[in-house]
Amino acid sequence: MFKYPTYRVTKFSQMLDSCPVCGQAYEPEPGFYWGAMFVSYGFSVAIFALSGVGLYYLAGDPAVWVYVLTVAVATVLTMPLVFRYSRALMLYLFGFVRYNPRWAEPAEQQPRKA
Repeated sequence: MFKYPTYRVTKFSQMLDSCPVCGQAYEPEPGFYWGAMFVSYGFSVAIFALSGVGLYYLAGDPAVWVYVLTVAVATVLTMPLVFRYSRALMLYLFGFVRYNPRWAEPAEQQPRKA
């Protein structure tokens, strides 16, 4: 889906226009990925909660600045992954794009849906 690997920090968000194998468009309609913000929000809340609970139990309830710093660092470090996973989930859940592991087989060899 993406042109560059995740560790290319300046270009991790650039997407291909379509799948190079099957030609599936990665943007079903203009503005489609605006909805991925809500998926990303869910991931961010989970990161905040896990960081906070982890600090509380592992570090013995440190000062507030430690919570803020830890959550900020965790959020910045996981941002490229959260961005990519939220877009991929948005495309899969709401774009009705399904992975077909038998795409290379002729149609007559693929199982029929009942």
